[in-house]
Amino acid sequence: MIYGCMGLGGTWDDAPYTGADVDLAERAVHAALEIGVSWFDHADIYRAGKAEQVFGEVLRRDPGLRERVLIQTKCGIRLGESGLQTYYDLSKPAILERVDASLRRLGVERVDVLLLHRPDPLLEPAEVADAYGELRAAGKVGALGVSNMSAAQMSLLQRHLDEPIVANQLEMSLHRRDWVESAVLVNHPEGSGLSFTEGTVEYCRANDVRIQAWGSLAQGIYSGAPRAAADEAAYDLVNAMAAEKGTTAEAIVLAWLMRHPARIEPVIGTANPDRIRACADAEAQAAAMTGVEWYRLWTAARGHAVP
Repeated sequence: MIYGCMGLGGTWDDAPYTGADVDLAERAVHAALEIGVSWFDHADIYRAGKAEQVFGEVLRRDPGLRERVLIQTKCGIRLGESGLQTYYDLSKPAILERVDASLRRLGVERVDVLLLHRPDPLLEPAEVADAYGELRAAGKVGALGVSNMSAAQMSLLQRHLDEPIVANQLEMSLHRRDWVESAVLVNHPEGSGLSFTEGTVEYCRANDVRIQAWGSLAQGIYSGAPRAAADEAAYDLVNAMAAEKGTTAEAIVLAWLMRHPARIEPVIGTANPDRIRACADAEAQAAAMTGVEWYRLWTAARGHAVP
């Protein structure tokens, strides 16, 4: 599992973070470490850069912590710049500038993995490869991955890289199931409304690209958060299975992802230490989950039987 730091750092605007925000981040980081999670996921835009800043404060409070964790960050999304609400920028100058800014905020010399946050329609693969080569040569980045990219986009980029793309971070959960259904509903009318690009999971499996699932807890709708009537059946089943197995709803929801042979790595995005700890049993539950149990959960989440 991976801990996603998007919930750390206070507000999403440019208001300064507080000591209480640093304390919250420290509690979340240590809760993740308690359950064996040592991979921490960032992005330059999370909380307007403050997620990286408070994480840097946590690292400074515990000088030995950097050696115990892997740090991953992302670049490529620009918010509120040049008169635009959002746009994407994976040009070489932008990549170099944003990585340097992330390193300053984190207070580290190197991130273990850099992800390209969103596909940029103006992306020049050779330019990205050149930027990555400079960063790697300078010791600023250990490996390169992507986020929210299709198989075709990864394939094009990989042709220009000397090293393999190591990860793709995609929205995946029991609630967001397009990644499963795009494969199952080939040549079926129900498949026409799916947004997930067919073949992406298969590309990652064939090329040893680690799949990271953001949104993996489905905003808590199966573990106590407000939910729609359509989600009640899956909520009931998740919680019945958790009670039967002596575990938590969070562990069941994550186990459903991890049971898939693509070896999906859930990104846990909650800042609540208790909810982080509630995920501790996910790997064991994934190993014990039967195929029938997996399909029961999928069917309940769909609201009707598999066609």
